[in-house]
Amino acid sequence: MSIALTTASAPTSTRQDKLRVMVVDDSVVIRGMISRWIGAEPDMEVVASLRTGLDAVNQLERINPDVAVLDIEMPELDGISALPKLLAKKRDLIIIMASTLTRRNAEISFKALSLGASDYIPKPESTREASAAETFRHDLIQKIRHLGAKIRRSSHAPAHASPTLAPVHHDKPREAAARPPLAAPAAQSQLARRPFSMLAPRVLLIGSSTGGPQALMSLVTEIGPVIDRFPVLITQHMPPTFTTILAEHLARSSRRPAHEAVDGEIVKAGQIYLAPGGRHMKVVRHGAEAAIALDDGPPVNFCKPAVDPLFTSAIDVWQGGIMSVILTGMGSDGMRGGKDIVAAGGSVIAQDEATSVVWGMPGAAANAGICAAILPLNQIAPKLVRLFSGDRS
Repeated sequence: MSIALTTASAPTSTRQDKLRVMVVDDSVVIRGMISRWIGAEPDMEVVASLRTGLDAVNQLERINPDVAVLDIEMPELDGISALPKLLAKKRDLIIIMASTLTRRNAEISFKALSLGASDYIPKPESTREASAAETFRHDLIQKIRHLGAKIRRSSHAPAHASPTLAPVHHDKPREAAARPPLAAPAAQSQLARRPFSMLAPRVLLIGSSTGGPQALMSLVTEIGPVIDRFPVLITQHMPPTFTTILAEHLARSSRRPAHEAVDGEIVKAGQIYLAPGGRHMKVVRHGAEAAIALDDGPPVNFCKPAVDPLFTSAIDVWQGGIMSVILTGMGSDGMRGGKDIVAAGGSVIAQDEATSVVWGMPGAAANAGICAAILPLNQIAPKLVRLFSGDRS
């Protein structure tokens, strides 16, 4: 599949305000490839290309990057060991972990998120495969651009404002949920809201991307009463292997059954179903019940799995009895499906900008005027519990 790499969202920049990127990877081929890609973008530049985590830690203050692309497996000091040392020296450094797609590296990437990494990206098995390299390039550039923009905006914010979600440690998933809400930007408070549906919700659908794993683990910890009585279906933009591990973490955080959805299985209350990496998750009627239908079709909104196919397919099964939530993430996936849900009589809640790692997906829904509420992350779970208990306010 060919993906257009030049997007209308790429801003023009002067040399002074280019995003400063540090590339840390022990492979000279990977370092050179990533450096060329970044150098071709008008709004970013490579300020260092380093071979080990130790080099990165020792030279961080001199280089002063905005973003670091950090390999996991390196000599002298690997990525997961370098991560806390880098953040200790520069608290607001955006760190994107890069690794090949193995179970071990996926586990390490999840640990990195809990330690303060902003995101992760799987490296293709072979950079000789044009489509794989092109997808990697598109995803990496977008992550650098959007996460970098977030940190740039925060540098102009009041000193007390926090630029990102607090890391969610897997053994303490309530930490992020307990954070006080941050003040919403003035423009956000003026966005149109629509009333919540008067129809009783019968299912909870959630879509998320960048920053989503931390947000999801925080959310599912607090919505046990909803999970116990209703099915919960989640699409998180994530590759295979990563979704397997995410499902395990969701089960641990929620203390409820959670697994990657299986084609043809019946959807039941008390379960969390996660779209498996590399497949779109849809739902279809199966007699009087709902069943999972996995789709191996092309990416939607550059994503596979994507949120829109789940949202839109659910309407035929639950009509207006759908409560949908759009969490932090790049792009606009979920907005079109959210429009369809609202048109069918359901409701949409979006995470607010202040607590989103990237306010792309929830922002697109909010700006489209389809949301019944735009809430800080720690207010979404209590609202869902009330709504599923019969409160329609």
